[in-house]
Amino acid sequence: MSNDTIINKVEQSGLITINLEDFYPEGQRKVIDIREQLVEDVLLREKSFREYITTTDWSTYQDCYVAVYCSVDAVIPHWAYMLVASVLEPYAKVVFFGNAEALECKLFEDLIDKMDVQSYQDARIIIKGCSDKPVPAAAYFYLTAKLRPIAKSIMFGEPCSTVPVFKKK
Repeated sequence: MSNDTIINKVEQSGLITINLEDFYPEGQRKVIDIREQLVEDVLLREKSFREYITTTDWSTYQDCYVAVYCSVDAVIPHWAYMLVASVLEPYAKVVFFGNAEALECKLFEDLIDKMDVQSYQDARIIIKGCSDKPVPAAAYFYLTAKLRPIAKSIMFGEPCSTVPVFKKK
């Protein structure tokens, strides 16, 4: 007599899988590179910068995650960044000082920092490795640091093939 019932051994194992892509903050990302306002990649002129501030349609950044930085090694006065922040704030979902990669890291850091992890107390956790969305390596770092004090074990990968990261002694 054959048993045709399929048994999901992963489900029965008590492993909890966390997929960081489920936390991915939806919304358009935009980057403002102050370099575009420099003269010969070194000099920022106040008059022309203020003209840029007043003539730019900042509403195009409505509900976006916006990173502001300068891609060249130039001395940018602090007031220039302050001006950009002041005109972006009414529109952007998030205004961030840094490049696009740093913005993604910060978004995940904030989400993980706010995450209630008590339900993972003494749990065996797999942090899923593959994703279709751009999850930065820093997100795996932050999540591991957040879960380590309470988890029984932390693994990376898929339930069928994991890499051990931490195991409570």
